[in-house]
Amino acid sequence: MMSSDHSRRSIIQGIGVTTAAGMLGAASAQAASAVPVEEEIWSNEYWAKKGDIPLWMFRKRIGAPKPGEPARPVVFFVHGSSVTSRVFDLTVRGKGEYSLLNTFARYGFDCWTMDHENYGKSGRTSGNADIASGVEDLKAAVEVIARETGQGRYHFVGESSGALRAGAFAMAEPERIDRLVFAAFTYKGEGSPTLAKRAEQLAYYRSHNMRKRDRDMIRSIATRDRPGTSDPAVVEVLADVEMQFGDQIPTGTYLDMTANLPVVHPEKVLAPVLLIRGEYDGIAAVPDLEEFFNKLPNGDRQFVILPGTAHSVALATNRELFWHVTRAFLTMPTPIVT
Repeated sequence: MMSSDHSRRSIIQGIGVTTAAGMLGAASAQAASAVPVEEEIWSNEYWAKKGDIPLWMFRKRIGAPKPGEPARPVVFFVHGSSVTSRVFDLTVRGKGEYSLLNTFARYGFDCWTMDHENYGKSGRTSGNADIASGVEDLKAAVEVIARETGQGRYHFVGESSGALRAGAFAMAEPERIDRLVFAAFTYKGEGSPTLAKRAEQLAYYRSHNMRKRDRDMIRSIATRDRPGTSDPAVVEVLADVEMQFGDQIPTGTYLDMTANLPVVHPEKVLAPVLLIRGEYDGIAAVPDLEEFFNKLPNGDRQFVILPGTAHSVALATNRELFWHVTRAFLTMPTPIVT
């Protein structure tokens, strides 16, 4: 591993670049997309097919697509182990904006997400929906996006095991990748108290393709690391939405994260990468992420730690920090010198 001084410099440099990009990114995004501000957010559902398995997809942007309009940058949000893509599109009355899809649509992006196999509205199988399965889901999804947008490269924003899915997909199909944002990511899992505790159930994950996911488990996502970093009322809304899909969820990503790490190899991730970690994240340990960050081959990379935030950055009270650094990274100007 690199020296601690070098690692600290890398993190500070990343934060500095992000701050600078924040001032440049807003104008860049507006200039690139020219989204009419008076139009409302438009949404639509789609279906991808992975063999015989139907995969539900959802899209939001400002205004319905029109023939001949300038292409908007596509950003695809990839969900994690214990929730569906609803985590990216919550409506919470009286609590402000909690929809990433709404937020990034207003920034000028064409926003997409999906339910992976055995999640949400997507097809049910006897599989465990592991990371490798998620890569195949994303391969099917990008075919739909290519057909609907005419574009061939996309930004990916993944949270937790969604970041692992996005990273593994980036290794498999690098030509599809524009920029990558890995939130609550884990590399080898070293130094993670949450994964150490989870590993006590490893025999169960090996022998069962589904696990219990009740309301208390969903609540624990926001409380296990640092209570107070997410609003309990927001988590209750998430639980209400999620429980419509039942109290069972696949074990595949839990198995991968406790027994098969690393599943994303930094040397094989060629695109620009932003690593985002909540200050109190019990899964993504700083030394683990530093090692991953220092091995990335692309010089266009950043590592940002969000204060007062735990594992779930999308649902954090400080979620606007996540929006800011992600938007700045996705709208970075093209370097003049490389």
